[in-house]
Amino acid sequence: MSANDPTPNVCRVRTLFLSDVHLGSRAAKADFLLDFLRCHEAETIILVGDIVDGWRLKRSWYWPQSCNDVVQKLLRKARKGTRIVYIPGNHDEFLRDFPGVHFGGIEVAQQIIHEAADGKRYLVLHGDEFDVVVRNARLLAYLGDWAYDAAIGVNIVLAAARRRLGMPYWSFSAWAKLRVKHAVNFIGAFQRVVAEEARRHDADGVICGHIHHAVIEELDGIRYINTGDWVESCTAVAEHFDGRMELIAWQSPAARSTVAASNSRELEARAPKAA
Repeated sequence: MSANDPTPNVCRVRTLFLSDVHLGSRAAKADFLLDFLRCHEAETIILVGDIVDGWRLKRSWYWPQSCNDVVQKLLRKARKGTRIVYIPGNHDEFLRDFPGVHFGGIEVAQQIIHEAADGKRYLVLHGDEFDVVVRNARLLAYLGDWAYDAAIGVNIVLAAARRRLGMPYWSFSAWAKLRVKHAVNFIGAFQRVVAEEARRHDADGVICGHIHHAVIEELDGIRYINTGDWVESCTAVAEHFDGRMELIAWQSPAARSTVAASNSRELEARAPKAA
């Protein structure tokens, strides 16, 4: 790969876990995800909910070509033999009426038990069923979703201003959301109850999405894995062929090209000079 080539060699893994893409939302980084899918091949891809944002599409239709490109890329992978399982979340809950149905080779399931290469068993589900706000206060959930949209709008303005000042990217919406969640101790409570659900299924761990907070950690003997999102963090979880789980944060092609060029220059500077 040359320093000017933004596309790395394809990384092959056993399983990819993706969630909270929110296709149909203006905040969705579909181009980042498409780039990620081009650079990764997996035997199995598990879509852990909120891939399509039905809530936002109901309010106003927004479906640019990049959303079509992601869908077509997934369908193409399915045709080539990749097993793809779609576990709906609360934003794409319309698919929950079709458990066991295949759409273009993509299988819909409410939740699954995934057995990793090392024999560990993981309960895989979106996680909204353990969110008290979503389950018991639907109007409040919709209002929170609208507020998050507004915060994303503030992000765009702030990001432009920070770029002009030469400052690095900083996410107001991620900061605000995390502050609110911490104020009610939501994230910790969510993690504990989801981990307990995995224990109830005699699983070694749980893989979920929903709260847009990517992490891999141990909770009282249960491995808790959250895949994050493709709105801000652009994260996914990869299972390697030995069963090891890795959290991947994906950068834009331009950013990766800059890093590659910088690394190349550093290697050249360290190389011994010919006499």
